[in-house]
Amino acid sequence: MESNQERRRLYKGLDQYETGFLQVSEIHTIYWEVSGNPNGKPALILHGGPGSGSDPLYRGFFDPAIYKIVQFDQRGSGKSTPFASLEENTTWDLVKDCEKIRETLKIEKWHTVIGGSWGSTLTLAYSQTYPERVSHIIVIGVFLLRKEEVDFFYQEGSSWLFPDFHEQMKQLLPEPQQGNILHNYYLKLTGNDEEEKLKFAKAMAVWEMATCKLFIDEEKLKKGKDDKFALAHSRLEAHYFVNGGFFNKKDQLLEDTNKIAHIPTIIIQGRYDMVCPAKSAYDLHKRLPKSELVIISDAGHSGSELGIQDAIVKATDKFSKNDI
Repeated sequence: MESNQERRRLYKGLDQYETGFLQVSEIHTIYWEVSGNPNGKPALILHGGPGSGSDPLYRGFFDPAIYKIVQFDQRGSGKSTPFASLEENTTWDLVKDCEKIRETLKIEKWHTVIGGSWGSTLTLAYSQTYPERVSHIIVIGVFLLRKEEVDFFYQEGSSWLFPDFHEQMKQLLPEPQQGNILHNYYLKLTGNDEEEKLKFAKAMAVWEMATCKLFIDEEKLKKGKDDKFALAHSRLEAHYFVNGGFFNKKDQLLEDTNKIAHIPTIIIQGRYDMVCPAKSAYDLHKRLPKSELVIISDAGHSGSELGIQDAIVKATDKFSKNDI
């Protein structure tokens, strides 16, 4: 299904009515917030990156009269502490954090779990680990964290569409290191030279901000140059991607789709997504034949694009008619 008509806008006027910090390990404390209807259908939003942090924009994905909307800053990102920390920071740590948030808020089962980009990765990992705690799934800009996806974005693939921005990122490395850009960026981002660490963090973040929309957005480029955003975003992305998402087996998220085959799922994908190409969404859809695949004909990767937002609001409205 390809969608580009009768577009919906995000819901407005959603302020969080409850916030807090939850200690999830001896090291990490995570920020969480709740908005919408205190007695509504509980929805969990999982942000991207990893490292991008929660965003007030995401509250608008849901009708505040119907949903109780929960989001949190994953380990090392946003208001969570310690900032940009890689220690005790794996996919499975974050999956456990989702459960701790649910238990802390006394939510028996999530009506909907939603995530885009890395958030889709975590949505699938959490739902496959705790399928009994999830009633509906929405994933956007699907990222299955396969090696070929990572290589397409960082090494060669997206570079054919954005050669100028890719060159800016690549040229920070000496030529012998340019054959494995992500790995060598990871070494810089985990080194002891703070000035160099920030330089490489910004370059990596700007690359993603340049490629994430159908048309290059100057505000996105500005965001990529922000010190705090770039450090968390780039350090955590490199940490997760170099380590293969800390998965236990190859293609784990596809191989374990049988665990969530019974859960109603909507997959939303920009046709011209250069960060997480549409093949991943299509591969997931084929493994989940009962899922609905919505391809946006005039969108890239970003949740700020109108076509993506329209599809998300329509998806949450559709699921809102269902019970847990």
